[in-house]
Amino acid sequence: MSQFIIVPKISSYPGPEARARVMLRWLIERGVVEAQLTACGVNGQWAHAIGPRVNEVIEPAGMALLPYDQPCNGLQVVTKRCIYTPSENFQGEARCPECRAKIGEVLLEHLEVWMPGETDNFICPECGHEDDINGFPFEQACAFSDLGFIFNNWPGAFFRRRFLDEFAERLGFPIECVQVST
Repeated sequence: MSQFIIVPKISSYPGPEARARVMLRWLIERGVVEAQLTACGVNGQWAHAIGPRVNEVIEPAGMALLPYDQPCNGLQVVTKRCIYTPSENFQGEARCPECRAKIGEVLLEHLEVWMPGETDNFICPECGHEDDINGFPFEQACAFSDLGFIFNNWPGAFFRRRFLDEFAERLGFPIECVQVST
């Protein structure tokens, strides 16, 4: 199974539940996903199935790319604080955007404070630069937020750039696209 996850690069999204509803309405109106929830999520959880006009956001357009034959093929939306990392071979290597020091190990340890919402920020132990934890780039795509859009078994590498740009614009924040294989 694989997951393609679109995450705004902000720890505490302002009104994540309301924005999730707005984004879902947009995806439904575009025909990317179905409005009705079905048991097409992970382990039969409720999710939004593949919509009738999904080819408009996949390139090259082709139904063969989509996981119609798999029981887990829907979009699930998360509105609680989560850590989104590739599950296989995640190196955890990050650098400070100011001093460029390697700070991945310390940053990952900081997630114990970040996860319960005690803080959104991280301070570089080398130079003192402080920013939202998403402001410290990792070598591999990952993100930390209370809002995430999980496309189960969708071919994330084939999403059109225009669609991803519009997704970010509608969220009002840059996005990170995380590919997870389990």
